[in-house]
Amino acid sequence: MDLSEIQGKIYEIHGYKVMLDFDLAAMYQVETKVLNQATKRNIKRFPPDFMFQLTKQEVTILRSQFVTSSWGGSRYLPYAFTEQGVAMLSGLLNSDIAIEMNIAIMRAFVTLRQYALGYAELNRKLEDFMLSTNMQFSEIYQALTELAAQKQIEEKPRKRIGFRTSLSVD
Repeated sequence: MDLSEIQGKIYEIHGYKVMLDFDLAAMYQVETKVLNQATKRNIKRFPPDFMFQLTKQEVTILRSQFVTSSWGGSRYLPYAFTEQGVAMLSGLLNSDIAIEMNIAIMRAFVTLRQYALGYAELNRKLEDFMLSTNMQFSEIYQALTELAAQKQIEEKPRKRIGFRTSLSVD
């Protein structure tokens, strides 16, 4: 499976990057029921930050993001596995396909993290640039304001200097 296909199956839920049980089961080429049974038999390996079950509202939101639903008529709420949860699954599913897919999935998570770090660095540089640019524009604005004030002073009507001649004769 292509790296971009795997990344397309990674969602952000509860602030975690996660993969859903039915997507993992399809990748591992096992039934979702089998994957969930193996997880439940080893539930101590899956604390809430490794795996959690979605709410009905979250499922509805996720389904609305898909043009066509590949979920079918599932009667249970899916489980979401974080990167650590997927890593823990590797100890439960020992088929060659599961091992190969786990390696690919871990690489996808790492790639996403690298993109996020690169984005954060780019965002920081952009903010620094905006700050320095704003400071420069502030200085330019101040200089223009001072020039405008000087010009206003220079354009005030001045009192005429010299003798007054009176044209009126008494």
